[in-house]
Amino acid sequence: MISTSTIGRKTHIVDCRETQGFGIGGGLAQKGTLSEAENPEVVVLAMSPISRHVTKPVCEITYAIREAGIQTSVLVLEAGMGLPQGAPAGEKTSICGITPREVAQVNRHKLVLIHLGNIPTHFVYKTRTFLRNVTIPAIVICQAPVDFRQFADVGVRVRGFPQDKAETKGELVDIVTGVIRGETVPAVKLDEIITKVKYWYSVYYPADYAAKSWDAVGRVCRKIEVS
Repeated sequence: MISTSTIGRKTHIVDCRETQGFGIGGGLAQKGTLSEAENPEVVVLAMSPISRHVTKPVCEITYAIREAGIQTSVLVLEAGMGLPQGAPAGEKTSICGITPREVAQVNRHKLVLIHLGNIPTHFVYKTRTFLRNVTIPAIVICQAPVDFRQFADVGVRVRGFPQDKAETKGELVDIVTGVIRGETVPAVKLDEIITKVKYWYSVYYPADYAAKSWDAVGRVCRKIEVS
């Protein structure tokens, strides 16, 4: 199903989920489903369709980014909950992962936002699992305070850190903390997310960014100058 909606002063065409999927969730936002933008630029990963992830904060984040004129998809993972294999206690409870199909869906985009939770000792390993074969830059959005070193220490490729022990193809480029699961996202956090999306898009894709009209619409209108 194709959905056409006007957000701010821009019309976004979104290829909605091809099926209702399986598992518990409201409406069509169920696990294992992708809502893909017409021109995939950014994709937001939701761990599951439960209320702590969808609609708050994932849908609010997605809407805000689209309001800024950025073509944004949403992928609700088939198995995003729990611990991945290789995490402490993950051998006993490993149910978290990302399928080859989901990896391919993510890699059709330019930048991925990974919405995670409140336990750094869990989600640093989840980030490693998700980025192992994903090849695009990533921004982590989470609730708990965390720093880049914690990701690098478990083998996540982190921009600006030594790469000799990195186990992932994808690279973590930024972090947004203080986004509480299941709660309304403060405007200051939405602005921070949009600003960081614009900045890293301009760093990795300067020619593409220079041709964008993102700064004419939406919540954040300040132009990011590319040197």
